[in-house]
Amino acid sequence: MTPITYSLILLNVLVYALGVVTGPDIVRVFGLWPPGSGGGFHVWQLVTYGFLHGSLLHLAFNMVAIWMFGAALEKRWGDLRYLLTYLISVGVAAMTQIAVSGYFLHAGGPVIGASGGVFGLLLAYALYFPNRVIVIIFLPFIRIPARTFVLGYGAVELFLGVTNTAAGVAHFAHLGGLFGGWLSVQYFRGRGVLGKRPSA
Repeated sequence: MTPITYSLILLNVLVYALGVVTGPDIVRVFGLWPPGSGGGFHVWQLVTYGFLHGSLLHLAFNMVAIWMFGAALEKRWGDLRYLLTYLISVGVAAMTQIAVSGYFLHAGGPVIGASGGVFGLLLAYALYFPNRVIVIIFLPFIRIPARTFVLGYGAVELFLGVTNTAAGVAHFAHLGGLFGGWLSVQYFRGRGVLGKRPSA
């Protein structure tokens, strides 16, 4: 277990335990509420929502994913780049969810969960380890290269988000997390959104 990965998992677990004690109050303050909704939007929610979870199963899935994909990236990149990529993915996921779901689909409920950061790590993992095999937990006989897994998962999330299927799941936050991971990889590779950054 690498140090930042361990710290992220520990922090998420501790915040979940705190949420059990405080009840829904923690979500009212730190969950991601669309601007204009009854909950009230605050800037810090762009990050804090990513450390809240609604159930032990929700928490467990995200923490396993951080461990699976994050540790390899942290070993390759080092602490700071890895942490920045994770936090950027969380932030871009939040802004995407607000922009698409809040304004176009008029969803008024809060968003919580580390999935935005997880999807950013997943995208980066697929770019750096495209041929590594991913084994789906519930279907261990299916083995998929990381690049194929991410492309397929992204397509499914886009379909579910556009068709507004599986209510209660922040599909556009997941897609925003993928985009945030891609933006971070581009930046640290010395490239911009449209390709290589011009030299000064």
